[in-house]
Amino acid sequence: MVKSMTAFGRARKVVGGKDITVEIRSVNNRFFDCSAKLPRSFSFLEEKIKPYLQSKSVSRGKVDVFIGIDVIDSPIPEISIDEGYAEAYINALRALEKRFDLRDDISVMRVAQNHDIFVIRKSDEDTEKEWNDVRQVLDEAVDGFIAGRAREGENIEKDLIAKVENIRSITKEIEGLSAADVSEYRAKLENKLRDMLADNRIAFEESRILTECAIFADRVAIDEELVRLSSHFDGFFEILSSGEPAGRKLDFLVQEMNRETNTIGSKCQNSSIAKAVVNIKCELEKIREQIQNIE
Repeated sequence: MVKSMTAFGRARKVVGGKDITVEIRSVNNRFFDCSAKLPRSFSFLEEKIKPYLQSKSVSRGKVDVFIGIDVIDSPIPEISIDEGYAEAYINALRALEKRFDLRDDISVMRVAQNHDIFVIRKSDEDTEKEWNDVRQVLDEAVDGFIAGRAREGENIEKDLIAKVENIRSITKEIEGLSAADVSEYRAKLENKLRDMLADNRIAFEESRILTECAIFADRVAIDEELVRLSSHFDGFFEILSSGEPAGRKLDFLVQEMNRETNTIGSKCQNSSIAKAVVNIKCELEKIREQIQNIE
């Protein structure tokens, strides 16, 4: 079953003295692009989010993860000052005061309002515990997120199958029209050659005319293109049922279908076939647009 790249998942739970909320959203993207936003004091967990999602078989899409953490009860953390940053910040305030002739109200409380001055240190054990707490909620959100991808993917798959089957039926019509068209075109060409040579009193060989007619009729035959299209249909369904990420493979296959369809259109002179070719191209464009939603 294919998966959609568009989905949403949300979960909230109190774990380890923290009220944790996780929201996951994703939209279409050619590659896997993951961004995570957490409170600054938990930003060290950001680097764990992407590999975690990849381990859950999320391979394509623009995925945004928002994690809110409200600490209810926790051990007293070890807080220190980033002295280099603090010095630069205070110097900038003094330069601002001097440049614009402002009142000097630089105080400890005023400077402390910039939380980036403080560094909260956690031990490796604490870091792992924080990740385990967050992951419990993340697990629930990801389960909902993946289920949403699967549901939407199932709807897309049904639509794709219906469209490809429609194209298959159209190619069957073209196959019947083509056989009659080639035979008719060959007869017309043969008669036209005979009339032209007779009008100009030019001697001709029967075998030569038949050979020329056969060569030209072969040029307008579309048997090979129809066979390749049929093979592409089978490949399309195989990719859908493979259980692997299918978007890129299907996109390439649709390009090949479109190429064969264009060749059929350029070879045939029959107006009914030309109309059928237009219908196939319309369906292929709809399929191409749907495939952009598939992982």
